[in-house]
Amino acid sequence: METRPPNIVLIVADNLGWGELGCYGGGALRGAPTPHIDALARQGLLLQNFNVESDCVPTRSALMTGRHPIRTGCLQSVPPGLPQGLTRWEVTLAQLLSQQGYATAHYGKWHLGDVPGRYPSDRGFDEWYGIPRTTDESQFTSTVGFDPTVVDLPWIMQGKAGEATEGVKVYDLESRRSIDEDLVEQSLSFMRRQQAAAKPFFLYLPLVHLHFPTLPHRDFAGRTGAGDFADSMVEMDYRVGQVVQEIDRLGLAEDTLLIFCSDNGPEYRVPYRGTAGPWSGTYHTAMEGSLRVPCIVRWPGRVAAGRVSNEIVHVTDLFTTLAGVAGAEPPQDRPIDGLDQLPFLLGAQEKSAREGFPFYIKGDLRAVKWRDWKLHFYWEPEVNEGKGKLESPYLFNVTRDPKEETDVCIHNTWVLGPILKLVRQFQLSCQQFPNTSPGQGD
Repeated sequence: METRPPNIVLIVADNLGWGELGCYGGGALRGAPTPHIDALARQGLLLQNFNVESDCVPTRSALMTGRHPIRTGCLQSVPPGLPQGLTRWEVTLAQLLSQQGYATAHYGKWHLGDVPGRYPSDRGFDEWYGIPRTTDESQFTSTVGFDPTVVDLPWIMQGKAGEATEGVKVYDLESRRSIDEDLVEQSLSFMRRQQAAAKPFFLYLPLVHLHFPTLPHRDFAGRTGAGDFADSMVEMDYRVGQVVQEIDRLGLAEDTLLIFCSDNGPEYRVPYRGTAGPWSGTYHTAMEGSLRVPCIVRWPGRVAAGRVSNEIVHVTDLFTTLAGVAGAEPPQDRPIDGLDQLPFLLGAQEKSAREGFPFYIKGDLRAVKWRDWKLHFYWEPEVNEGKGKLESPYLFNVTRDPKEETDVCIHNTWVLGPILKLVRQFQLSCQQFPNTSPGQGD
């Protein structure tokens, strides 16, 4: 008898730092208890070394394609009206799962294309609701001097496969406060519909919190007494709890692989600056605080509860792993950087399938992680405060030196061997399969 593949629920927080949640050492210490996400961590696997790209666009492209963004040309956020996002040549996770009979939905922030042909409903999702670009834009209409005759108004949008995507309402500061509530309501409705239809589903829920302007829903404003950021954290925790509770209420827990993670390290802008806990740096840097973010995996009966691991996992691995869970085969005509981590997640093997990865920011190879080591080719511990390319790279052992403070390259030059071989292999694959240029058309 053929077993039905599991439902997949992927919740991605926006700019959530490693040190914000209670289960990662934050929570009440940050003025914002996170009981729902902390409970989720106790029910599954908490990854301490889950790695992403430097900011929103590259991470989301890596997640959707299993490929480093240097390959896909999705290197940075681009203003509306300019070419951006994934080319039609790229194959998305949603497309693979849709081909396996999954119902697919995207509720939240897309940031991988804002023109017909590149919206989520054009790229494998049956339906979508959310924002095509970034939450920065919610400030536009309140800004002194804003001129809508020369700038596209930011919209919350919706669409269905085979139909045109349309604007629902202007994305301003007030709708920014309520958008996560709307996204979760849509998500709960989607899960109920698929449960009634007895159809496996892929729910992709890229929340807006905690991206600046970090403004809580009116129901949560003032909740903590610690300001908007803490109030927003408490709201985000509540929203995740709503999804988990609905999965359980529908009796779908054992049939649902749920992953909660962040797209990059914390905000660097005051008053919304976050924390990466023991790691240095924020997003837009190559520091551990940029790369390492929370990631929790729950699948009752399959993923052991209460497990914690410091094994290296990369966001591209989610593409390959989730495709495999659904019985889909990743594309064979291009390099796929993601590795299948299912045996590791299920506890069939203690070690991750991955030992390291290259880390690019835009077009520059900034650093490489390998085992307990990190080699920096550029040095920029704070955004826009860098030394540029280093004549002699800095090497850190991130286990002994988590804040990357003491260069030990001269004492450990042997580490350059395996790291530079990794770089060489990756660069050769880029020569064999040329990278897509940013802004390239279809």
